[in-house]
Amino acid sequence: MTDCIENRLLTSRRGLLLGGASFAAWAYLPKFARAADGRDPRLIVVILRGALDGLSTVAPIGDPDYAVLHGSIALAADGAHPAIMLDTFFALHPAMPEFARMYRDKHAAVIHAVATPYRDRSHFDGQDVLESGYAGPGRVQSGWLNRALEALPRGERVSSGLAVGPTTPLVLRGNAPTVGWAPVALPHADDDTAMRLVDLYRHRDPALAAALSQGLQLEKAASGDDMKRKPGNGVVQMRQVARGAAKLMAADDGPRIAALAFDGWDTHANEGGPVGRLAFLLGGLDGALAEFESGLGERWRDTIVVVATEFGRTARINGTDGTDHGTGTIALLAGGAVKGGRVIADWPGLKPANLYEGRDLKPTTDLRSVIKGMLQGQFGLSDRVLAETVFPDSAGAKPMKGLVA
Repeated sequence: MTDCIENRLLTSRRGLLLGGASFAAWAYLPKFARAADGRDPRLIVVILRGALDGLSTVAPIGDPDYAVLHGSIALAADGAHPAIMLDTFFALHPAMPEFARMYRDKHAAVIHAVATPYRDRSHFDGQDVLESGYAGPGRVQSGWLNRALEALPRGERVSSGLAVGPTTPLVLRGNAPTVGWAPVALPHADDDTAMRLVDLYRHRDPALAAALSQGLQLEKAASGDDMKRKPGNGVVQMRQVARGAAKLMAADDGPRIAALAFDGWDTHANEGGPVGRLAFLLGGLDGALAEFESGLGERWRDTIVVVATEFGRTARINGTDGTDHGTGTIALLAGGAVKGGRVIADWPGLKPANLYEGRDLKPTTDLRSVIKGMLQGQFGLSDRVLAETVFPDSAGAKPMKGLVA
């Protein structure tokens, strides 16, 4: 099977557990303080659900054991479909030319051999750890990004979170207010019908009328002729989602923080090398990053996009030219606020003795350290808040320095 049963069931189960986001007017939401240096920072968190193959996305072609382990799907510096060299050791998948451009412009970076504290390779538990910010899975009802929102110093700028998609990702659930937006999957009611509904409820249920009106305004702000639902594939949908979110976040009175998730990264079979299923998905992600850049306009200068996944995949391909659940993987940073042009890695090597449990890329960097460093650089959160509130009981995972330009 292309995807494991657990991952195919995960979306419906998560929807039941997490529920939907509510609409609210930006003007009535709490605000956070203006940065002392005049920056107007924005943060977008992109979750790749299903476990991204970091060794295929950013390939360590300088490691002599890589090509043997990844076999038919291994990337190379030359050939029919050469990878994009990032330095003398690491190469980027050729389906990501926009990220490569950002990297050359020093507005993108890679952190390799990274992982959360979770090690048991269950999608559901791994995603809970990734999004909750706790060291292990459990019945957690809030995420690290929502707790970071709560910790922001109050001021005059909008501090609500924007949840993009049909349900609010766990990473953005909690006490801090969020606003939800999702590309419309059903036919639009025309403007006249919508206004009649608002007028009807204004007399019978003013609160519902206000919420409906605000929701219509939000949808109008995010959408346009280019956002109307089109037939197509997941790659097109990734770009559409990013385009709408960027429009909302580009507004002066829009949200500064957003979270969204892309499904389908569980590549057990027919993963493909330079071309194939993973290439198809990475092309969609690459296009989404380009949409964020163009849609945010001048705001891109102060923006960071963080791309993370619940765990990596096996170093050795399986019998169906795919990869199974693993451990170490990559995190990607993109945006004008990134101090980029670097692959940051304490490389563990791919010799059998160096693999985690003899099968996976060994993680040498705690993903929490990466996120802490980014939050501290973007929003000035203290070590104590990061270690006790945002990522509870994580004092040992120190914020990574120098991520923010």
